[in-house]
Amino acid sequence: MAKSPKDHLEDAFNDLGMDELKKFKNKLCDRKKGEGIRKAQVEKVCDAIDLADLMVRTFTSTRAVPVAIEILEAVGCNEQAAELKENAVQSPPVAQSRPDVVDHAAGQLPKVELALADDWHKQLHLVSCSQEFKNKIIKEKGQEIYQVKEKKVRKRLALLINNIDFDEKAMTRRGADTDENNMNWLLKELDYQVVKHKNLSAKDMEKAVKDFARREEHAHSDSTFVVIMSHGKRDAVLGVHYSSSNPSDTFPVDNIYRCLNSENCPGLRDKPKVILIQACRGGETGRLWASDGEPEEPVKIEGDDFVHKERDFISLMSCTPDTKSYRHVENGTFYVQNLVDVLMKHAHEEHIEELFRKVLQCFESTDMMGSYRQMACKDRASLPKLFYLFPGL
Repeated sequence: MAKSPKDHLEDAFNDLGMDELKKFKNKLCDRKKGEGIRKAQVEKVCDAIDLADLMVRTFTSTRAVPVAIEILEAVGCNEQAAELKENAVQSPPVAQSRPDVVDHAAGQLPKVELALADDWHKQLHLVSCSQEFKNKIIKEKGQEIYQVKEKKVRKRLALLINNIDFDEKAMTRRGADTDENNMNWLLKELDYQVVKHKNLSAKDMEKAVKDFARREEHAHSDSTFVVIMSHGKRDAVLGVHYSSSNPSDTFPVDNIYRCLNSENCPGLRDKPKVILIQACRGGETGRLWASDGEPEEPVKIEGDDFVHKERDFISLMSCTPDTKSYRHVENGTFYVQNLVDVLMKHAHEEHIEELFRKVLQCFESTDMMGSYRQMACKDRASLPKLFYLFPGL
């Protein structure tokens, strides 16, 4: 079985002498290039296993190895840095729990880590559906699937709202711009024209959704995506003016469904409407509802606080009710990374509900999540048919 990033880190740390290990730990606390780790945490480290675990919990499996290499080189442990780079970086092993990820040499996608880098879409691509597969599905399932209009005549629209900067600076959602870039890329690859909004109040979110529902293009579309990313609570998404002194700046999630129902959005009647919400739905750790302020023990994984209604809808929430949704302050949320990764690799062969099931499976990967626990939640599914995206067609 291929080694995980944590295994590689343990090997590297085991090769260090006591003096070298001490230098590494000191440099880890004093790291200037990015986030460091508090001395109190480092002092609790007893051995290579503890140190590797601390690195993965703090930086995630994606960033822990590059940070370790950086520090090893800074303290003069060039031999160990080179060995770690050769063993862990050249052959990313994190996807070992994903049997559907195959070698590029076999004619499909290269192996990649589940926690995707900022430039992942420059290296990978959305797998296109073949005309043969589409014809086969239409022949076999017929009336069981939603009609997908021909690419040359349809006008697909998607709505993307991303709240990053709040009046309370401690609530700034660091890393959310990465989520926006990744989602925008995916939606465009799926042939949706993306209507984007950033940093909206609850009132402005309501207006944005209502205006989107009135768009004439929907009459010539076959489906839509609505993506909202913000802080939240169980039944609402928070506007950028939300604070303890202004708790009313909340946008009820049910309003999304109301705006897009058959009465208010006739252009999307009998067409699938996919709702994706990245936000917490409570404060249980699956850790307390957290703004992006400095926690008592600072780590790079933070919380976004958050839910739903109607026919031809399906929604995927970033977490289950009353729990938190985690976001890396550089790489973005686990939710968006997993969602984009799955659709990129499997949308050419699976319908939307099966794609969402694969996303849920990703959250069982300890390689990506480390010690953090989160489970996305398929919610308010009212699709009487199967929705295939048939990317590329």
